[in-house]
Amino acid sequence: MRQNMIDASKLDLKETIVNIRRVAKTVKGGRNMRFSVSVVVGNGEGYVGVGLGKAQEIPEAVRKAIEDAKKNLVYVPTVGTTIPHRILGTFGAGNVLIMPAAPGTGVIAGSSVRMVLEAAGLKDVRAKSIGSSNTVNMAYATLEGLRGLKTVEQISRLRGKTKEEVLG
Repeated sequence: MRQNMIDASKLDLKETIVNIRRVAKTVKGGRNMRFSVSVVVGNGEGYVGVGLGKAQEIPEAVRKAIEDAKKNLVYVPTVGTTIPHRILGTFGAGNVLIMPAAPGTGVIAGSSVRMVLEAAGLKDVRAKSIGSSNTVNMAYATLEGLRGLKTVEQISRLRGKTKEEVLG
């Protein structure tokens, strides 16, 4: 499923907790309480991942979420401090439109989307969430969008043309 596995042990990753939810499952004897934690990890230099962990105690759920995020690392191609082109990331009912911005703009995005973009090391980017406002789905949709980014070099290689021909 994953083409190129990234070795997370070689990267200096910083973790950020997106949200902690207490979830209950009703069983015969009452309610079972558990915690669902979503985490964003990134090195601020192009690598970012999102993970989800569930357990009966918060620290264990956080550990599982960080482990999951490190398995889902993605490299984000950049052009200076922004992204190469607009892209729509989709996960479930959540859609995130990520757009490049001029230098000095900063990160203009909602809660979990902002965390993912900042963890990736992007400085100038705009994002608009469309559809679901679920923080976990927004984080995953942002990651899907960043996963689909391509540089001019990659496009020119795919089309068998020079960079100048692609740019017009």
